[in-house]
Amino acid sequence: MKLSNLKPAKGAVHSSKRLGRGEGSTTGGTAGRGHKGAKSRSGNSKKIGFEGGQMPLQRRLPKYGFTNFNRVEYKPLNLDALQVLAEKSGVKEITIDLLRSNGLISKNDKVKILGRGELKAVITVKAHAFSATAIAAIEKNGGKAEKI
Repeated sequence: MKLSNLKPAKGAVHSSKRLGRGEGSTTGGTAGRGHKGAKSRSGNSKKIGFEGGQMPLQRRLPKYGFTNFNRVEYKPLNLDALQVLAEKSGVKEITIDLLRSNGLISKNDKVKILGRGELKAVITVKAHAFSATAIAAIEKNGGKAEKI
């Protein structure tokens, strides 16, 4: 190895074209940026969504509504589903774990019991929320509605 053989590492050297150094260099004057326009100026950077002066899509579409990020989403379950479950499994207490193991709810679902259907079984129901009609129907048979 001699000093005359040394080369920089691959990828270490970028374009050696010197911009704006006179007309003889082929990149003099405008330095390869063309004439006029935003792209020829220093400090130019297009905004995301810029459409060349046309009204951008995000400003053309209307904004409406409100999304409450504190909203609690409940999985609705009616009394008729509880009646079928009580008949099938023969339990006296319906809990979240029982509903999950029978595939009626998913892993992190919160459950609200609604009043559609008829409940004949005497059961204790443990859930996150109840409608007034569901509580009335459960307690009419001698059962209990317990909030978790």
